[in-house]
Amino acid sequence: MSETAIELIDVNKWFGDFHVLKDINLTVGAGEKVVICGPSGSGKSTVVRCINRLEEHQSGTIRLYGNELANDAKSVTSIQGEVGMVFQQFNLFPHLSVLDNLTLGPMKARGLSRAEAESRARHYLERVRIPDQADKMPKQLSGGQQQRVAIARSLCMEPKVLLFDEPTSALDPEMISEVLDVMVELARDGMTMVVVTHEMGFARKVADQMVFMDQGEIVEKASPDAFFGAPRTQRCQTFLSQILQH
Repeated sequence: MSETAIELIDVNKWFGDFHVLKDINLTVGAGEKVVICGPSGSGKSTVVRCINRLEEHQSGTIRLYGNELANDAKSVTSIQGEVGMVFQQFNLFPHLSVLDNLTLGPMKARGLSRAEAESRARHYLERVRIPDQADKMPKQLSGGQQQRVAIARSLCMEPKVLLFDEPTSALDPEMISEVLDVMVELARDGMTMVVVTHEMGFARKVADQMVFMDQGEIVEKASPDAFFGAPRTQRCQTFLSQILQH
């Protein structure tokens, strides 16, 4: 039995009067790949944002490797060292070179020297297949290259878990595969990943567990074979029929 990396127990969240997450229960084992999908506004992104403390949940429990996440500065700091996040928009510092974007976190948060941070940055740029872009500024890169820099930046912190919030939705179609190929390699190397995405081909290829959300609830959890082959609920069947036509 693998170690539990992430555990959500009866997690609820409101934005004002809007009940955005309703009794969310989810367990992610170490090394497991979980894909969360569902219609727009179903709460998918809010789940991952609660895991890395960009959002606070109001009730229920979230644990990372057995440690409960509280809504305090210490908890936020500890989580940011263990959990990497890749956003829809790349969130790179536009005034810093690619290399400087990658070395900033390890130097400030991990205490690495410039030389150590740079060595690590170059290693992960190699990993995401753009070692030759180190000295460029973000605006000189394509969207796909910028997203791969964002993935490398997360990897430079050597997190235990990587969260992806619709990482390809801001990309032109021809750039999507270059980002997904990198994510597939990370998955095969054993990285624990929670991925919010509509890329169902990617999900079939790498997911250990599919999670379908609608209206703030987890409606179905299943293996990819069961999820795509025999979805249990009408809501899931409708979603899949719509998304697989595109």
